[in-house]
Amino acid sequence: MPSPHLPVLFEAEYDGARHVGFGRPEDGVPHTLYRVGDGAVAAAFVAGDGSEEALRAALTEGTDAVVVPPGDPGLRLLPPLLPRASGAALLSGFMGTHRKKWGGRTAPDGAEFTPPKWFFKGFGDWVRLPGEDLVVPARPVALIEEPEVALVYVNDADGTPHYAGYTFGNDLCDIGLHRKDPGYNPYCKLCDTALAPWLFLGPPPRTVTGRVTIVRDGATAWEGAFDCGDDALYHRVQDMADHLFTYPAVRRPGLVNYVLLGADEASFHDGFRIADGDRIAVDVKSHGVAFANRVRFVSPAPYATPAAAPLPAAESSVAGA
Repeated sequence: MPSPHLPVLFEAEYDGARHVGFGRPEDGVPHTLYRVGDGAVAAAFVAGDGSEEALRAALTEGTDAVVVPPGDPGLRLLPPLLPRASGAALLSGFMGTHRKKWGGRTAPDGAEFTPPKWFFKGFGDWVRLPGEDLVVPARPVALIEEPEVALVYVNDADGTPHYAGYTFGNDLCDIGLHRKDPGYNPYCKLCDTALAPWLFLGPPPRTVTGRVTIVRDGATAWEGAFDCGDDALYHRVQDMADHLFTYPAVRRPGLVNYVLLGADEASFHDGFRIADGDRIAVDVKSHGVAFANRVRFVSPAPYATPAAAPLPAAESSVAGA
């Protein structure tokens, strides 16, 4: 059963403008939206306490409500707080965070914090929404879906991070390449990531449970459960996030950070291999969020870097001597 009511905020483009809404729209029910400027929602988190009441007051006062009919094709949901400017948001995350990967243990109380490995996934505008294709290189070694929690932060004008809330994502990556050589991990992560548009207001969740279904040629090819809440992790969420923000590079003024907390074991660990065209459906049952994306293998661009310039004549004659 989903968790009790949790306050949710979302952003969308409608009629050529950016809007904000509260709560998740229900099927067949009109959506009520409020027009906002680019960055207005992020600014409201910086200026207020992050509560639903404070955000409603800051974002709806003096703004006319817009009622959007159900199924209106002009409505396009957005990743939470995503700025229009390319490069003004970063997507990154942590590896090896789950208790399953530590023999079921959690970090001992009072022990010195040893941070988990961290990876940079891409800019915020690389994020894909539910229903969009997840693009990967044409010849991956072995892909893995990774349903997980994504924390969302916005930095103020001084670079101080302000926690906004959390959403859920699928951090698709090439685990086979990573296992071939961990040094290839930056390449491994160069696959698209999906994020749900719903921003849950409140502290990071302790319990997140759900199920993944991978559909191939219209039939279920693999399915399995996952758990990615704080209680499933070896490392404490607060310790991981606080350590990350000791680095000035992620504290640039105005920057939005999406921080992935790590994934449970998945289809790869069960011997399954994701193929081109597979549809990965993530059902976060604990929170009533479901989304799906198709995987698409993409060949390299039809051009190549030219060969290095030839040696000057004098050097060429010496080299051939």
